[in-house]
Amino acid sequence: MDAIQKNLLEQVAGLHEIPEGAYNIRSDGQLAGRNTTANIDIISKQDKSGIDIYIKPGTTNESVHIPVILSQSGLQELVYNDFHVGENCDVTIIAGCGIHNCGTDTSKHDGVHTFYVGKNSKVRYIERHYGEGDGRGENIMNPQTVVHLEENAYMEMETTQIKGIDSTNRITRGDLKDGATLEVREKIMTHGKQYAKTDFHVELNGKDSSTNIVSRSVAKGESHQVFLAKISGNNKCAGHSECDAIIMENAHVDATPELSANNIDASLIHEAAIGKIAGDQLIKLMTLGLTEAEAEEQIINGFLK
Repeated sequence: MDAIQKNLLEQVAGLHEIPEGAYNIRSDGQLAGRNTTANIDIISKQDKSGIDIYIKPGTTNESVHIPVILSQSGLQELVYNDFHVGENCDVTIIAGCGIHNCGTDTSKHDGVHTFYVGKNSKVRYIERHYGEGDGRGENIMNPQTVVHLEENAYMEMETTQIKGIDSTNRITRGDLKDGATLEVREKIMTHGKQYAKTDFHVELNGKDSSTNIVSRSVAKGESHQVFLAKISGNNKCAGHSECDAIIMENAHVDATPELSANNIDASLIHEAAIGKIAGDQLIKLMTLGLTEAEAEEQIINGFLK
């Protein structure tokens, strides 16, 4: 890999070198490296672009890296990655996509990730999106995540998009059985004329299933963000969604909650807060010697941490 590709890999997967354990690295639409282990197998799909990841029952303390990087301007792709996690597992999956676009054409990556998580398994899923370039060509990413959780399964999602994506439509769907839990932590920052839409819909079908969706975002310039969250409580369950956004300059943020209680024992909550940085916060930091711009940066970094 050249310096640009190595930097993208570091930004989206935190990798400075080839990782230990299972991995699948995709670069400019081609397989750039793959490794499997005794407990984790990765197989290329035959009918479409993408991979199947099979994690054996009882696998613990192992990880899978599946980063995607695009460094050719104008490259557009759609990939399907399916994760088959056996029962009684405890694993970490690190994904993400980085785009470097210094041309005039649009670079685009659409990814559909589907998780089948077995009984009593725990999955930590980390996904980072990053873009860079000279601003002439657009960087577009449309990630879609579909989560199927069996009895007492647990999945924690950490999704981050902080820089360089001109347009994104982020879709997350989940259906949970008895005792299953889905935790989501989303962080987004937009600037210029960028557009970011997140769309969550979780079906709490099982008894004592639960979900907690928390989105934190910063909208700058003339960017536009849309947050949609629907939780359907179809059994005795607990659901919570929260949207916290800082709005700056001429940006625009929409937050639309939807709660559907279809069982008398469904407990569903939504919270939303959108506003500018408080003046007293800026003043306090500026009295410590920071400029206004430096104070804003400190507040934003703390908010998105």
